Amino acid sequence: MKQLIAKEKDAFLQHLEQHRGYSKLTIKSYNEAIKEALQFMETQTDAEGVTTLNLMPYRLHIADLKAKTISKKLSALRSFTEFLNDNGIKVQLQADASIKVAKTLPKPISHEHITEALQQADIKEKLVVTMLYTLGLRISELCNLQLQDIQNGWVRITGKGNKQRDIPLLENMQRLIDLYMEQFHPKRFLFEKNSEKLSENSLRYIINKVFARISLKVTPHQLRHSYATALLNSGAPIVDVSELLGHSSMATTQIYTKLGSALKKQNYDKAHPLSGAVS
Repeated sequence: MKQLIAKEKDAFLQHLEQHRGYSKLTIKSYNEAIKEALQFMETQTDAEGVTTLNLMPYRLHIADLKAKTISKKLSALRSFTEFLNDNGIKVQLQADASIKVAKTLPKPISHEHITEALQQADIKEKLVVTMLYTLGLRISELCNLQLQDIQNGWVRITGKGNKQRDIPLLENMQRLIDLYMEQFHPKRFLFEKNSEKLSENSLRYIINKVFARISLKVTPHQLRHSYATALLNSGAPIVDVSELLGHSSMATTQIYTKLGSALKKQNYDKAHPLSGAVS
C-alpha cells in the first residue's frame, strides 16, 4: 500500500501546481513531508478495503520540531489523504490530531526603513522592493508577473488557486516601470534573465541585498505585511484590503487589524505624559 501511495504522491504534487496554483516552495515542503511520513507511518487495510495510515510513529519522530512546523506537515498529509480519497483510494488518518500553534503577529518594516534602503538601491532593486511594498504581492506572484498583466494603471495578479485580482498601480510606480523597461528590455516577464523569468530565490537575494545595506534582514512577506498594515492603519476597509491581498477568507486579514491595535497601544504608551508614572 505504501508503494501505491508513493506513486500517487507525484500526481498529487502535479495537481497542486496545475490546479491549485501552489508555489514551488510549498510543493517542495509537501513533497518532503509526505516522503518523510511514508518512512515511519504504519498501514493497515480492513475487510472493506479502507487503509488506515497510523501517523503515531511519524509524530514521535518529529516531536522535537516547532509546533508550527509540525502543523504544516500534518496539513500536507491531510490534503494528500483527501486527494487519495477523491481519486478512489480509500484511506483514513490515525493520530493526526491538530496541535495548538500560537498566533504570532507579522512584523512589518517601517516606511522610514524602506525609504532609507531604497535611497541606496539601483533601479532594478527599487522596482523589486516597491512592487512588493505598493502592491502587497507574494514573492511567487512577483516572479510570475508578465508584462501583459500591467495595463492602464492596473496590475492583474494570478494568485493561489489561479485566482485573479486587479490592483491599482501608483503613478510613480508606472514611471519606475517605464524607466526599468527602457534599461532592461524584458520580453515577457517583468523580471527576466536570459529571456527566462527570474527565480523566486533570485528576487529574495535582491531584497536581502537592498536591506543588508542598512543592516536589516527583511523577507518578501514582511513587505507584504507592511503594505497591509499601512492600508489598514490609514483607514482602508478590511474587506478591500482582503481582496487586494488575494485572501480567500477575511479572517486571514484580521490578524493585521490586531497588529495595528498593538502598534497604536505602543505609540500611546510612549506618547502619553503619564506613561510609566502610575504605580
